[in-house]
Amino acid sequence: MGFNKWQQFRFSVPWNLFLLTAGAVVFVIGMNGIVIHHSFIPGGLYGLCLFIFYKTNFLSPSILYLVLNIPFFILGWMFVSRRFVLYTMYCTAVITVAGQWIVLDFGVSDQLYAAIAAGCICGAGSGLILRSVGAGGGLDIIAIMLNKKYNLGVGRTFLLFNMVLFSLVVVNYSADILIASIILTYVTTKSLDFLLTLSNQRKIVYVISDFTSEIAEVMIEDLNMSATFIKGRGAFSGNDKEILMAITNNIQMKRLEEKVFSIDSDALFIVENSFDVIGSTFRKRKIY
Repeated sequence: MGFNKWQQFRFSVPWNLFLLTAGAVVFVIGMNGIVIHHSFIPGGLYGLCLFIFYKTNFLSPSILYLVLNIPFFILGWMFVSRRFVLYTMYCTAVITVAGQWIVLDFGVSDQLYAAIAAGCICGAGSGLILRSVGAGGGLDIIAIMLNKKYNLGVGRTFLLFNMVLFSLVVVNYSADILIASIILTYVTTKSLDFLLTLSNQRKIVYVISDFTSEIAEVMIEDLNMSATFIKGRGAFSGNDKEILMAITNNIQMKRLEEKVFSIDSDALFIVENSFDVIGSTFRKRKIY
C-alpha cells in the first residue's frame, strides 16, 4: 500500500470504527476483569463512575458513563467538530454495551499485580481509541476543547481532574486502595503512550563531518533517504560547517551509521529520539 493510500485509509470510516470498537472492548476487559474486583479507582470520568457505583450501587459504571457523557457530547458538538463527536458517541456506546455484557475475572489476587495488569490492558485499549480521530468520551472531549480554545495541555486537564478524584478516594478508602489506584493510573498512562507512539517514533540524526556532501549523496542514492543541511560554525575553530540532519527509523539508522563512518571515520554521529513526526512523507496531522 502506497503512502498516500495508507494516509487515506487511516482516516477512513471502517478503520476508525475498528480502532474505536477494539479499543473500547479491550478497555472494558481491563475494567471488568480486574479493576472492579479490587475496587480500584482509575483516573478519568470512568473512575468517577466507579466511585459513584461503589458508594451508591446506583446503575452500572458503564451506564453511568453514558449518562455523564451527554453534556460533554453537547459541548463537543458545539466547540470541537461533529465528526469527532459522532465517533466519540459510537465509542461510548460500545463501552456501555461491552460493560453490560462482558463479565469475567482474571483471578489476580495481589493488589500490585492487579494494578499493573489492569493498567497495561486499559492503557492499551485507550491507546487504540486515541489512534482514531475520535475519543472514548468524558475528559477527552473537555481536554481537546480546552486545548483548542486556550492552548491548555491535554495532560494538565487530566491531572487536575484526577487530583480532585483522588482527594475523594483519600477520604473514603484505605491507603492501599489509593496507592494501587495511583499505580493503576500511572501504568495506564505509560501503556497508552507506548501504543500511541509505537509506529510514530523516529530517530533524528545529526552528522557533523567535513564530507557532508558525499554523505548526503550516498543517503539519497543508496538509502533512498532525504536530509537537510544546517549551517553551523565550530566554537573552537571558528570554521563554518554544514550539519546534516535526517529523520529515520531504527533499522535505517544502523545502515546510515555504517555509510557515514565508511566515508568519514572522524565524523560525529548524534542520535535523538523523536516522540512524533508530522508532515511531508510522514504521517498526516490528525484533525478532529
